[in-house]
Order: sequence, then structure tokens, then C-alpha cells
Amino acid sequence: MPKIIYLSLLLLFVPAALADGLPDLGEVAQTVMTPQDEQRIGEEILRDVAASGEIVNDIEVVDYLQALGYRLAANSPDNRQRFTFFVVRDNSINAFALPGGVIGVHTGLILSASSESELASVLAHEIGHVVQRHLARMVALQQQDAWKSFAAMAFALLAARSNPQLAGASMQAAQAGAIQKQLDFTREHEREADRVGLQILDQAGFDTRAMPAFFEQLLKGTRFYEGGAPSFLRTHPLTTERIADVRNRVEQLPYHQVTDSPEFSYVRAKLRAMEGSPQQAIAWFQDVLREKKFNSEAAQHYGLAMAYTRANNLEQARREVRWLREHAPRHAMVETLSAHLEFAMGNPREAESQFRRALADFPDHRGLIYGYAEALLASGQPDAALKLLGDKQRIFPDDAHLYELQSQAYTQQGKNLLRHQAQGEAYFHSYNLASAIEQMELALKSGDGDFYQLSIVEARLKQLRQMMGDPKDKK
Repeated sequence: MPKIIYLSLLLLFVPAALADGLPDLGEVAQTVMTPQDEQRIGEEILRDVAASGEIVNDIEVVDYLQALGYRLAANSPDNRQRFTFFVVRDNSINAFALPGGVIGVHTGLILSASSESELASVLAHEIGHVVQRHLARMVALQQQDAWKSFAAMAFALLAARSNPQLAGASMQAAQAGAIQKQLDFTREHEREADRVGLQILDQAGFDTRAMPAFFEQLLKGTRFYEGGAPSFLRTHPLTTERIADVRNRVEQLPYHQVTDSPEFSYVRAKLRAMEGSPQQAIAWFQDVLREKKFNSEAAQHYGLAMAYTRANNLEQARREVRWLREHAPRHAMVETLSAHLEFAMGNPREAESQFRRALADFPDHRGLIYGYAEALLASGQPDAALKLLGDKQRIFPDDAHLYELQSQAYTQQGKNLLRHQAQGEAYFHSYNLASAIEQMELALKSGDGDFYQLSIVEARLKQLRQMMGDPKDKK
């Protein structure tokens, strides 16, 4: 994971003002870090995240987490705060909040949650950190002196991934007493995030009992983890008193009986199918189905189909999809898998037909949109692909991958200016401003655009250079 994320995680160990209730945030934090500053830092983090190679890019997983996160954020005390949620490919149980409303969730957390409300409770807690502006408040109190200890702690945490003994020595060098004092203050931040998160969870219609239940599960399970507690407990100090406080608050709230969404079960099955070798994943799902240890039988058959696909056993995967069609309600993730299987098995026309029919019923499902566009491009139909992409960009104007696919379609048509222009927008929406500028410059040099197209690219290039701070375009 990029260093900036580790450094941002470590900022959670800086003191904050103690209060019996939620604090008055006031103007103190904004004198050091304004919301605009946090937003800029958040964009820098997202650029590093996108380039890290350690995040899950599967659009169905991403869209599920974003939808869950947005549902919660819509019920937060600060409706002006922007949020971005992403999934880290890491088996540890963890989640973290970063500047600018950036929230990361480990795959291990998604897989360990026994209900959607448990997963939502952790996301709500992280949203609580953001809307309480913990980072800005910490920096406001610590000012410049804090950065010396941040650097030492960042080195220790980074070293831990490769050399635990070196990390231990580094942490000692960072002064254990000062770190413990900071940790004490961090516990107050955790209590604040619990209170705000619980309110968000309740207003979003989830089961509030899930928050103390999941915390208790983590605390009781620490003895089973080699080398200490799960990552979530190391970055979010948890005590029996804190759990008791949450539970007391839950008892004062109305009870919501909540059923997990099909997406929660399907996404967990998809992540499980990605773990280990394909053979291990197949065996895991077969055991679960044989022993009937599941909340959603359909999700287990879907996971088994995904595992068979990884193993290139496409016929068995198709049998599992057939079971789903006969025994489970129709679902966009199943339709996406089915169409991809047909294409992989050498049936492009059937795949295109399945994508087209499924999109008529699930028009906003990006897994289907991507798959259909890719199938059209693979069969040499750039005109049809561009029509599809143009329609869907009205719904998803910030989707970088739609621009990448558009660039591929223009490449097939031999339209170089449009190819570079689309690729430039793909880079821009991936927070890679330098590469976006380079592509726009190439578009201007392509020599095949008309006056109108050239004018659009020139204006966009000037805008991008201004964002980069290029003096040539500050006129």
C-alpha cells in the first residue's frame, strides 16, 4: 500500500480534545487544514491508491461498497462532505478513514462480517471519523511538532510488513511513552466515531445491534490471531468500556429487523472465490454447500461458478449458472458472469445477446456495461461500442474505464485525436493529471482532427495545465 496511506493512518494516533459529548468543532481545525486542503490531500491519496496495484478493481465489488457507503453517508450529520470508498486486497480485518472523505476497506473485513449491518457499522464508524474532522483537529493541536513522531511511526509501520523485529526497534525509538499518550487520546476519537456512526447506522435503516456485536466478536477473537489482535483493533483501540457504551446507546434505539441484500452475499462469494488457488476455492464452496453452512445458497453456487471460471473449468461454471437460473431470483451479477462465460467458450453472438438482454433489465449495472462494450470491441464493432459508451457516460460521467474503452473504439476506427483525447480523460478521472496532459498534447499533434475537435482539446489542455499549476497557462 502507498506510503501516504500508512502516514495518514498514523495520523489517527495524534491527540484530540476530550469531551463528554461530541465536540464543537469550531474554527480551530480550519486554521491548519481547511476542507479544501483535505480534499486536495484526498485526491493525492486516490492517485497513489490507483497506482498501488493493491486495490480491488472489480467493478461489481467497487459499486457494491460505494452504494453501501453512499447510503450511510447520506444519513451523516454533514451532507456537504464528499466520500470515496475503495477496497484493499488484504486478508486482515481493517478499515480506515483518510483526508477528503476517502475510506478504505480490507477484503478481510468484508469476508469476516457475518451480516450486512456489521459491515455497515464499520463503514458508519469511519464516516464518523470523517465528519468529526478528527484529522484536522489532530493537526490543529499538534502543529508542526507532530510530524517528527509521524515519520518515525510511519517507518515502523512500513517496516513491519517486511521485518517485524526492525519495526519493533523503530517503534521503541519513537518513544513508547509519547505514543501511549497519543493512543489514549485516540480512544476518545473512537468513542466519538462510535456515537456518530451509531446514529448514521440507525438512520440508514440498519440493525444497530450489529455494531457492539461485531466489536465483541473482534475482541473475543483476538486470542486466535497469531502475533496479536486484528489490524482493526490495532488502529482502532477497543475496550470493554467502549463496547458497553455502544451497547447502552443501542438499547435506547428502536429495533430494525434487517435482511442482507443479495449484493452483500454475492460480493462476499466473489471475493471468497478470488482467494487462494482455484482448486482451494472450489473445495471451500463445495464443502459449504455439502454441509449447508450458508445464509444464501445462491451466493455459494455463484462463488463456486466463479471458482470454476478461475480454474478454466467453464462447463462446470456454466452448470452452476444454470442452477442459479432455475433456483434463484434473477440478478445482474449472475447475468454478467453468464455472458462472460459464453464469450470465453467461443460463443460471442450468444454473449452479446445475453449482455443486451440483461442491460435492458439492469441498465445501470457497470459489470454488464463493461462486458458488453468489451465484447463489441472484441468482435470488431467500434461504432456499436461507442454508441453504448456514449449513452452510459451520461450516467457515469466520471468513470475512467468507460473513457479507456472509448479510446480503444476510436483506435479501431483509426481516429487518433479522439483516441488520445479519450485516453486523456481516462487518466484525468484516475487522478493522473500529468498523463492526462500528455495525452491531450498528443491529441493536438495527431493531425486528423477538425477545427471543432481541436478547439475542444486545446481548451481542455489549458484547463488541465492550470490544475497542474503550469505557468504557461496562468495567463
